[in-house]
Formats: sequence, structure tokens, C-alpha cells
Amino acid sequence: MSNKETNIHSSQSNVITIDLLELTRQLLFHWKLIVLMMLICGSAAYAYCRFYATPLYASTSGLYVFSKSTSVTSLADLQIGSSLTKDYETVITGRPVLDRVITRLKLKETYDTLRAKISISNPSDSRILYITVTDPDPEQAKEIADRTASIAATFISQKMDQDPPSIIQTGYTDDPPVSPRTMRTTAVALMVGFLLAAAYITIQYVTNDTVMTPEDVQEKLGLNVLASLPLETSESRRGRSRRRKHSYRNSSKRKVS
Repeated sequence: MSNKETNIHSSQSNVITIDLLELTRQLLFHWKLIVLMMLICGSAAYAYCRFYATPLYASTSGLYVFSKSTSVTSLADLQIGSSLTKDYETVITGRPVLDRVITRLKLKETYDTLRAKISISNPSDSRILYITVTDPDPEQAKEIADRTASIAATFISQKMDQDPPSIIQTGYTDDPPVSPRTMRTTAVALMVGFLLAAAYITIQYVTNDTVMTPEDVQEKLGLNVLASLPLETSESRRGRSRRRKHSYRNSSKRKVS
């Protein structure tokens, strides 16, 4: 056999084939393990969200970008409004504005920690900016959102030499917490538990090279089975043991007589 043929035979022997029907049988056979893993992951996620995680509340204020002197009669005016929206996003989250918010509200925050709590969103085809603040205290989240919008409007008017944007929305405090999402997190944890159990069973199935059937001998060893012996069961072993005892008793009786 040439080296090329040897390499081809070696590469083919290293290929792992997976019988999907047999793998499905293995998954069904180990259903208790799958359910147990899902219960463990789901219970852990639910307990974390319910008893350990800190609820976070969000409050949102809104700014309207167009100033009084801006018209909407031409495409150029609309493009200017879109450009201002991008500029305002940068200004609102800049250090000068947020440092003033920290000073005015006497927050025990640094610029980085406060910046992490603030997100700016701009709905498509609009000149409205929403300032959303997330905080464990809903009252403080509202105060930070409203004060950030107010200080940003004043800062834009002073530094950018234009009319300040209008505040069209102030924050609310009666919204439910945005985090943690207990049901969603628990559902994801259940799915993770299922995937972990299924992955474990699949790895055990793929790496199991035990020869169980004549087909395994031909597939794994490349040999043909000429004959096979029946598997001795516990019942047959008990029957053979009884026959031996009976034979021993008969032979003992013959010797005594």
C-alpha cells in the first residue's frame, strides 16, 4: 500500500460519525439529568434575581433640538438639525456638563460612574434626544435626568451661541424596574441548563469507544465478525449454579450408598 493510500485510510479512520437517531435516544434516556441541570440553573438564576440582584430604575428626559430661529422649509435645514443632534449627544455626556450635574446635586459620583448611568437615544428621522438615567433609586434617577437636561440646554446656549434646546419631557418615578428581568433571566438559565446537559451527553456519546455490537467491531476496528457468543444473564448463571449443586448432591448420595 502506498503512502498516499495509507494517509487516506488514516484520515478516514479518524473521522467521527454521529448517529443522530442514536444520539436522540441517548438524550431521551438521560432525561433525568437534563431536567436536573435545567432546574439547578433556573433556580440559581431566579434566586439571584429575586434575592441578590439590586433593582435598577430608569428615568428619561427629552430635548428638542430645533431652536426658534431654525426653519424646516428646506433640506439644508433638516441636515443642520441632524448635525446638531449628533453634536448635542457629545455635549450632554461631556465632562463639563456632567461635572456640573455632580456639583449641583452633590452626588457621590465620579464622572466615569455617572457617565455609565446615562444613555442618549435619538429616534430615527427626528430631532429629539432622550436622556435616560439608570439608578437603584428612582427619585435620584429622575433628578439626574432632569438636571442633566437643564444644564445641557444652558451649556449649549452659552458655549454654542444659539438658542437652547427645549425640554419637552421630564423624568418619571412610577415606572417598574428595568433590571433584573427575572422571568427572562430564568428562561435563559433554563435553556443554558439544557444545553449544558445535552453537551455533556453528546461528548460522552462521541468519546465512548466501547465495543457493544458486531457493527461496532466492523466500524471501529475494521474487522468482520465470524461468530458471536450469547450474553450470559443472571438468570442463566443462577440456573447453572443450581445444576451444579444438584449434580454435587447426587454424586454425594452415590458415594454414601
